[in-house]
Amino acid sequence: MAFSKQQLHKFADLIRIDITDDKLEKMNIDSVIEWLDKLQRIDTTGVDAMLNPAEHELPWRDDVVTDGGIRDSVLKNAPDNAGVSRGYFAVPKVMDGE
Repeated sequence: MAFSKQQLHKFADLIRIDITDDKLEKMNIDSVIEWLDKLQRIDTTGVDAMLNPAEHELPWRDDVVTDGGIRDSVLKNAPDNAGVSRGYFAVPKVMDGE
């Protein structure tokens, strides 16, 4: 299947690339298109689709809810120690209680 220069320039415009006539001649686009046509004609009935050619599974781990086990380390970063003894950050009031 041969494409004209006008068609190739239109394709290039659609995919947002700027290409000169000299580059088009050097690229031998027709051979690439022929190769893609051959790929399209391959019979793939009965072949499962693959997301990744490497067939390996990642190990699963149990979902366990924890507090992270680093509460005391995090609370050491508190700028105000008022709430640290109770296990929380003390922050300034941002709204009036009116």
